[in-house]
Amino acid sequence: MKKHNQTLLAVTILLITINSFTVFATNKTDTVTIKTSARCDDCKERIESRLNFTKGIKSAKLNMDTKAVVVIYDSEKTNLEAIKTAITKAGYDADEMPADIKAYNRLPKCCQKDASPH
Repeated sequence: MKKHNQTLLAVTILLITINSFTVFATNKTDTVTIKTSARCDDCKERIESRLNFTKGIKSAKLNMDTKAVVVIYDSEKTNLEAIKTAITKAGYDADEMPADIKAYNRLPKCCQKDASPH
């Protein structure tokens, strides 16, 4: 009987400990919309791919009609500045942040801001 009580106590303590860690481990998810300089579906693919492989980003969807990307992210792992920087490093403007010039110059000519639309 004593062994049974000790086992029950150990299981209870274990469950309380696990529950405590679960409460503290909840992620903070935020959503942001960022205006980009995307021009076509290739741009859309490039921006979404870059963002979806960036630490802390759960989802990135670019609307070509508005040229805005909606990003859902874990604010404990990344922030707005890092998200915008990822977009600029792909060669595109992100709100008020201009595209990284080296990345911009690597874009196909048709995806650059001063090119005629295709």
